[in-house]
Amino acid sequence: MNTTDPLRWVKLIHTVVWAFFAGCIVAIPIFALLGNYPVAAILSMLVLLEVLVLVVYDWRCPLTLIAARYTEDRRANFDIYLPEWIARYNKSIFGSAYVAGLVLTLGRWAGWLP
Repeated sequence: MNTTDPLRWVKLIHTVVWAFFAGCIVAIPIFALLGNYPVAAILSMLVLLEVLVLVVYDWRCPLTLIAARYTEDRRANFDIYLPEWIARYNKSIFGSAYVAGLVLTLGRWAGWLP
């Protein structure tokens, strides 16, 4: 087995996990706008679990720690198949989108927003 094989697997798994949670974040306001608050709540809780994992690991994905074992590269996207700028600003972009989705969901559910 080539030493780059484990890194490729970690990057692939990390990318799939990232896509899942990014998809959840994008779907939260869509389900809220459709009035499907139970699904929006489930997606919100799944993302919250991921946030708790990040908090426990000092705001790093555990997969990043695993990928670091296989390379000296430390660019923002060394551990995931994403463009470097998305990997660098990932938490800011999707954290803001997550909070906005939560506000929209709670606002519509409570009747504060149309």
